[in-house]
Amino acid sequence: MTVLDTVPVEGSADIAGPGWTAVCRLIDLAPERGAAALLDGTQVALVRLLDDRVLAVQQHDPFCDAHVLSRGIVGSRLVDGSDVPTIASPMYKQVFDLVTGRCLDRAGKDPVPGLDPDLRTWPVRVVDGTVLVGTDLLGTGGAP
Repeated sequence: MTVLDTVPVEGSADIAGPGWTAVCRLIDLAPERGAAALLDGTQVALVRLLDDRVLAVQQHDPFCDAHVLSRGIVGSRLVDGSDVPTIASPMYKQVFDLVTGRCLDRAGKDPVPGLDPDLRTWPVRVVDGTVLVGTDLLGTGGAP
């Protein structure tokens, strides 16, 4: 897991509010790259897009049973006529929708028995340059 050396964001406790955790500054995230964060013991993969949106999905890849998704390849795919941001697993190349967590391409494999093929997602907002992840608002999917 990549660990960002970040300086605590001044006033981040004030802007986070209940149910939100300040994770890092937006400038700590490279566009089109992933970074891992640890939230209450759960690894989350954060991805900053070129338009500065930040999306969060589970770091755990349900197809290889490893915490690697922040090392995936960021791209996009046409889904139902709309271009959606995606991340491809660095292990077996499954492609996931970064907004919904849905697995768009299983690449001929099944997830590890007992794991959902889709990824859990978290709401993210950026306030005054600080990336906040919603920790009380659970997303989709259900892997560890």
